[in-house]
Amino acid sequence: MMKNSNSVVNAMTIDVEDYFQVSAFESHIPRKLWDSMPCRIEFSMNRILKLLDEKNIKATFFTLGWIAERYPQLVRYIVENGHELASHGCWHRRVTELSRQEFAEDVIRSKALLEDISGHEVLGYRAPSFSINHQNLWALDCLAEAGYRYSSSIYPVQHDHYGMPDAPRFAHYPRGESGVLEIPATTVNVFGRNLPAAGGGYFRFWPYALSKWFIGRLNRSESQAAIFYFHPWEIDVDQPRQSGISLKTRFRHYLNLHRMEERLRSLTSDFNWGRVDKIFLTD
Repeated sequence: MMKNSNSVVNAMTIDVEDYFQVSAFESHIPRKLWDSMPCRIEFSMNRILKLLDEKNIKATFFTLGWIAERYPQLVRYIVENGHELASHGCWHRRVTELSRQEFAEDVIRSKALLEDISGHEVLGYRAPSFSINHQNLWALDCLAEAGYRYSSSIYPVQHDHYGMPDAPRFAHYPRGESGVLEIPATTVNVFGRNLPAAGGGYFRFWPYALSKWFIGRLNRSESQAAIFYFHPWEIDVDQPRQSGISLKTRFRHYLNLHRMEERLRSLTSDFNWGRVDKIFLTD
């Protein structure tokens, strides 16, 4: 039975990274210190997987290679329970910081790593911090050459750290149909401006009713599937708190963590959800 008056199935996606791996902390917690940080990923992922199982939802997990290497059992559990495994790169390095060769090596390695651990083909990729834009569209060519079928790496919004506001809002082939399908993070156009409606920090910041309205409008008025995303650390209220970070970073990272799981439960009850590959790859 459908949970919503429309039959649109939206894509539920999770960026599998831990609290200390977010882009906003990279100057505060360098990658060389990652192995010394208390890792919370198993705790958070177990709660997420339990919630999805309770709701009978299959999702797409864009997984860091760093996580996969250290928690291979988590990767296997994802695929054994019917979810889609996809790549989030190896070291959560933004595409804007990489040369073409460095990026190509990263996406080839992360794909091979995930496939070796899971025994399943990896078709999808999401750039850390939605960092594909007009200046590095060559990244999409690298993905196609590496054997990926789709990307979810462009956010058609204006933001201080990412965004490509003039990009198409819905799935398209930026480099032609022989390339990868780009499936942008969800926006709603209001008075000529794209507003972010894909989850993440905005989902924690805005009242749930607004996010529900955004997705409902997208489904009903435009007959389009939403691409929703969040991170495991967003449901972890007991994660180690970081000192020495800016007020803006502190606000963005910690705001309403205690409300996140309850809102996810509402979201998964109010709309229909599925895997990215099952929704957008029809052949």
